[in-house]
Amino acid sequence: MFDKTQVKEINRAILAGLSAPCLTREENAGDQSLEELAALLDTAGGTCLATVLQNKSAPDPRTFVGEGKAAEIKELVQSLGADIVIFDNPLSPSQQRVLTQELGVTVMDRSALILDIFAKRARTSEGRLQVALAQYKYLLPRLTGMWKHLERQEGAIGTRGPGETQLESDRRHIHRKIAKLEEDLKDVRRVRATQRERREKNEMPVVAIVGYTNAGKSTLLNALTGAGIPANDRLFDTLDTTTRTLDISDTCTVLISDTVGFISKLPHQLVDAFKATLEELTFADLLLHVIDASQPDWREQAAVVDQLIQELGAAETPRLEVFNKCDKFVGDILPHGEDIISISAKTGAGLDALLNAIERRLDAGARRVELRLPYDKGGLLDQLYREARVEKVDYGETIIVTAVCTPKTLGRLREYLPEA
Repeated sequence: MFDKTQVKEINRAILAGLSAPCLTREENAGDQSLEELAALLDTAGGTCLATVLQNKSAPDPRTFVGEGKAAEIKELVQSLGADIVIFDNPLSPSQQRVLTQELGVTVMDRSALILDIFAKRARTSEGRLQVALAQYKYLLPRLTGMWKHLERQEGAIGTRGPGETQLESDRRHIHRKIAKLEEDLKDVRRVRATQRERREKNEMPVVAIVGYTNAGKSTLLNALTGAGIPANDRLFDTLDTTTRTLDISDTCTVLISDTVGFISKLPHQLVDAFKATLEELTFADLLLHVIDASQPDWREQAAVVDQLIQELGAAETPRLEVFNKCDKFVGDILPHGEDIISISAKTGAGLDALLNAIERRLDAGARRVELRLPYDKGGLLDQLYREARVEKVDYGETIIVTAVCTPKTLGRLREYLPEA
């Protein structure tokens, strides 16, 4: 019988970071970002054995943290039995190779860890396509010698995704894979464009939920629509977009979608690869920016999301700031204003106020009317099914249709109103 006690535990990690005044905020590491890195490691299925933060005037070109600190990390690896070292800062391919050789274990950076989590979490074919493209683009400059020390252990962090045989292939093969994935994603974009055109014809407003990872976006969508998305207290628990219809009032129905969570230092390869999904934000009629009010650093997290929204070209899209987990807020007072709503998606507190705010923003002047269509104009009923919300159809001397219509639709059909 197989003895499980003989299996070597994998993904036992030392977390390391460098704080230097010459590095940008995105490149720097600190106690807070190392805590977030530990949470990412937990999401990936690893265990944090120790953290090391080096303060230095500038990164060492060869080992990033300096020879002395690298030796200290190596001692920790050997004494604690670690099999992987993860840096909170981005490493160059050459630094990664040198550190892997000197430490004798797999070395990766925050970007690689996030990519690994995305590979693990992606469920739809679109999500898997986008993750694979991001991984190949990240791996391409790191092919030479990167995998020499990677033990072929199933489930090891950094081995999910495109597969080891692909990683060992030559650059031409990787380039071909990237080209094929980019073509496949163009097809995804074409499908999304067709879906958008259909939505625009139906004149149904689109609401997109955005926010930092683990802010409670899926919990909010569940609370509003009963979508039933798994909502766990875990970073990047939801990667694939879910869209549902939501009746805001008896005359206002919207399409509402959650999106992949943002995080600081999000790999640019992922932002590029997920553009097919994230560009939906630029076509939304309203963004709900969900902010975790229970986090002491909620301002920094909100700033990360604001920056990415701007990069994606959605800065001009109308927005409501939704402070979630207000039941866990510790502080004096939350921000307040016309476009700021405090809620608890878990308890339901504040959801009515949120729905009212959405309706105020998206009120298109729709109203419920009764239309009387002649039988020789029966084709107009098909038009109503496409452009309005048809509630009832009766057949008498005429076709009597009760529907919720926008002013645009009513303008075309005004002659069939009883008072016309």
